[in-house]
Amino acid sequence: MADMRTIQVTGKGKISVKPDMMRLTITLEGTCKDYGVTLKRTSDDTEKLRTLVCGSDFAGEDLKTISFNVNTEYESYEEEGVYKQRFTGYRYIHVMKLEFDSDNDRLGQLLAALSGSDLHPEFRISYTVKDREAAKNKLLADAVRDASEKAKILAGAAGVSLKEIQKINYSWGEVDLEVRPMNLMCEHSMKISSSAGGYDLNIEPDDIEVSDTVTVVWEIA
Repeated sequence: MADMRTIQVTGKGKISVKPDMMRLTITLEGTCKDYGVTLKRTSDDTEKLRTLVCGSDFAGEDLKTISFNVNTEYESYEEEGVYKQRFTGYRYIHVMKLEFDSDNDRLGQLLAALSGSDLHPEFRISYTVKDREAAKNKLLADAVRDASEKAKILAGAAGVSLKEIQKINYSWGEVDLEVRPMNLMCEHSMKISSSAGGYDLNIEPDDIEVSDTVTVVWEIA
C-alpha cells in the first residue's frame, strides 16, 4: 500500500476581548525568628485581611490563596576576613487574589481600606474576563478556521484536493487572559486622591489581545 500523502498546516487564531472582571492580587510577607511565631503571624495577618475584605462588602471566601511559602533567611557577614552566613529568621510570603465585576468605585474603597490598615500589603491591579472558556474556545475555532483557509489555498496552488483530517495538534498551554494597567505597589507609593472614604480611580483597561496556534494534518489526493 502506498504511503498516504498529507499536508500539514498551522493556523493562528487571534482575538480581542473586553475585560469585565477586576483581579486584585495581594501579597503579605514578614520575617520572624521562630518558626511557630512565623506561622501564627501569617495566620493572624491573613485573618486581619479577611476581616478587612468582609468590611468592604466582600465575603471572606472571596479571598483565595494563590501561593504560600515559608523559607529560611540568612545574611552574609565578615569575620576575620572570611565571609560567612548566619540565620536571621523565617520569612513567609502569602499571595492571595480577589476577583469581582469591574467597578472602579468598589476598587477604590477596597484600596483605601488596605492602605489604612497596619498590614502594609503589596498589591497589583489587573483585569480579566469572567467567561474564560468561551474566549479560549473562540480562539481555537479561529485558529482551526485559519488553518483550513490556508490549506485550501495551498492545495489549490499545488493542484491537489483536501480529503479527511488526519490529525489536529494543539499544545493546550495556558492562555493569558489578563491585562495589567498598574504595576505592583504598596500604600506608601500610591498617589491617588481620596474622597468619601475611597480612592478616586478612573481606570479604563485596554482590550485583552491573545493569540494561539493549531496544527492540522489533511490527507490529500
